[in-house]
Amino acid sequence: MTQAELREPTFLILSALADGPKHGYAIISDAAAQSGGRVRLQPGTLYSAIDRLVEEGLVEAAGEEVVEGRRRRYVALTESGSAVLAEDAERQAENARRALKRLRDRAAATARATTSRTAVA
Repeated sequence: MTQAELREPTFLILSALADGPKHGYAIISDAAAQSGGRVRLQPGTLYSAIDRLVEEGLVEAAGEEVVEGRRRRYVALTESGSAVLAEDAERQAENARRALKRLRDRAAATARATTSRTAVA
């Protein structure tokens, strides 16, 4: 399955659901933890994203409960959502591997150049 790359909030939502169904606040907390606090999903944004992901078949309703008078709506990752998340995680990992290789190559070239200049002087 080839799909356009996921935007970071979507990736974090799907990733938060990879270990099981969660309600909104748990997804918000998980996304913040995964991103080191850089991504702070707002409830309205989260539920709009969840509605879109349900329409796309990437997540599905997984029940509701009432806790302290508040309704918790749980969602779960579908098999399709799991495949999309895995594909995007692999894409990102491959990009990271390429970038790290280029940085190592650059550092090695810089070290060689510095050694050459030092040997000549």
